[in-house]
Amino acid sequence: MTKKATQNLHRNPNTPPSLCHSVQTSDGYSDILPGSHSHSRSQSIDQSPLTSDHAFQMSPEGYFAMPAAYHLPPPPHMPLFSPYEIDIKTERQIFVNDVPTRKDSTISTFSTFQPPPSVDLPGLPADSWVQQDYFESSRETFGEEGDYDFLDLRQSQMTPTQRAVIAVDESDRPLLDHFLKKVVKLIFPILDANQQGSASSGVVLPALEYNRCYLHCCLSIAGVHKKSTERNLDSEQAEKIEDDIVRHRYETIRELVDALDKDVDHPQILDATLAMIFFQCCVGRPDDATPDIAWHQHFNAAFDLAKKLELPQAVTVIGSPMQTQPPFNMTLTAWIDILGATMLGRSPLFADTYRELNLAHASLGLAELMGCDDDIMFLISEIACLEARKDDGMAEVMLCQYVELLGNQIGRSELAAGTIQSAISATGAIDSRQLCTNMTAIFRIAARIYLCTMVPGYSATSPSIVNLVVACTEAMNFIPAGAEGFDKSLVWPLLIAGSVSTPDSPFRPMFADRCKWLGDLGECGSFGRVRQVLNELWSINDAATASTTISLDPSAMSTGGSESAHWRDVMRQRKWDCLLI
Repeated sequence: MTKKATQNLHRNPNTPPSLCHSVQTSDGYSDILPGSHSHSRSQSIDQSPLTSDHAFQMSPEGYFAMPAAYHLPPPPHMPLFSPYEIDIKTERQIFVNDVPTRKDSTISTFSTFQPPPSVDLPGLPADSWVQQDYFESSRETFGEEGDYDFLDLRQSQMTPTQRAVIAVDESDRPLLDHFLKKVVKLIFPILDANQQGSASSGVVLPALEYNRCYLHCCLSIAGVHKKSTERNLDSEQAEKIEDDIVRHRYETIRELVDALDKDVDHPQILDATLAMIFFQCCVGRPDDATPDIAWHQHFNAAFDLAKKLELPQAVTVIGSPMQTQPPFNMTLTAWIDILGATMLGRSPLFADTYRELNLAHASLGLAELMGCDDDIMFLISEIACLEARKDDGMAEVMLCQYVELLGNQIGRSELAAGTIQSAISATGAIDSRQLCTNMTAIFRIAARIYLCTMVPGYSATSPSIVNLVVACTEAMNFIPAGAEGFDKSLVWPLLIAGSVSTPDSPFRPMFADRCKWLGDLGECGSFGRVRQVLNELWSINDAATASTTISLDPSAMSTGGSESAHWRDVMRQRKWDCLLI
């Protein structure tokens, strides 16, 4: 409690200040930020008080007048004291007409420095079912903070008969087994760190049982993963897997179109549509040539479905007696919407909703789902809105004022010194709260870099940009690496920081090491794709630095730094239409 109070009272003295040295704005900044605006607000962007001061002048370098990046100490390997791990098993059983139907069992873990009693508890034998069931049912490490319940998840329980519950043809049984054993654990690693097993029991399994469209989507994703990871397949096996992928993709689209034509089963359609967008980010290699529909075309349908289901209205009343948890699908939609908008250079489709949530200091559950606090994600949404307005021809004076405003807001969310620490306890368990704190810090740095690239005359070699990249590199030391780590959950900030890293930046060797520790996993999914984008971008910009020319078609260049290509230019030129989150 003392530590939390200290964090709230003190700011990090080494925190880089806002992008401009001026008086901070009021907390109502979101009412005047660019993007799509709510009709409930009377003040338009053209009537903003920020536009009245035409004497506002600041040199481009003034926006980068920040001190050197703070240096984080290396993560401690072992704390001074080792807490005891206490496991509590809770069982519940559902009866229908006095007949038992389903039995659920969950185990929560918390830490304490008080040693366990040396004698057996009354009524419990020394070798009781508590210990036996725990060690037999799970070999995984549970999070330090235990069982969270921030998102509105449906609950199912993996049982030995689960395969029989999911109706699937025998020819597709190997794909289903592959999906449950290999793919599920790749989908929502942060959610699993916060709520052990929630990705399977609360999201995937219920949909597999009752949603045929979702099932076909997952089977196609299993085929993509199998094709990309099993390199020793002969030509006949590879051809069969390719046929399975195409067949299940066709079935997914066919059932989607049929349901849309009948205007029924909207929640199930949204489940399947979001799965087609997001699951593809977790599997496959960058050179996969299997034809597919672009993710943003799927998302346009998801946007319409979310509006029809009134999910934005549901999240704006969080905290009311009838609505205490954000719907999972709206949280997942927001994740795709905000970071996907940065892929396309447009405003998020639900920008007004995020703005209202930000003003109300409400949570959408993003930290629990993907690792970054809501306030930073909402600021990234505002920056994306600003970029869209900039591309539409916003005046430089107004652009600079908005950059100043958003820079101040990022600065207000900075953490106190010493907040970023190792997320691994002495027992090797993941402290999920600390993990989200560390990941939020990296997203915060990436958001500031993203904002800085919009300042007229920005340069990747500016000392402040270099310092921000160094800060991001050092913060990565506190993210568990390797196959069981969380690098794959930081694709977007790695893209933003890596895109402005110079040849002598410590970011590049750090990134190379993380790729090496990931092994084959570093070549698949969004991580493998961002690795390909960065390598291509570095090759182009490093050659341009040496020859003062850029090899990309000038007509394809976006409005970035004058001496370097933008990562979006590379993706557009190479026709890489993928979602990097």
